[in-house]
Amino acid sequence: MDEIEAGIKKFQELVKGLDAAVHAVVPVKPTNSMFLISLTKGPNRKFITIPEDDIIDLPTEAGILAKVTKVVKDAIATL
Repeated sequence: MDEIEAGIKKFQELVKGLDAAVHAVVPVKPTNSMFLISLTKGPNRKFITIPEDDIIDLPTEAGILAKVTKVVKDAIATL
């Protein structure tokens, strides 16, 4: 498993841990070094962008994990 795959897996676990009803769709490759991620809950959908470096560092760096967790929590709150 490469760094991006590990980061995407960690991101999916993060989303499920915050709200199991939310479905996250993460692209396999970034566009312009950003991942455009779709979060869906019922009929509601929200798009967020996460930098490629943050996805790569997500499994290993607590600061990045905290930052991404806040972004995801804020997005889920609007669903």
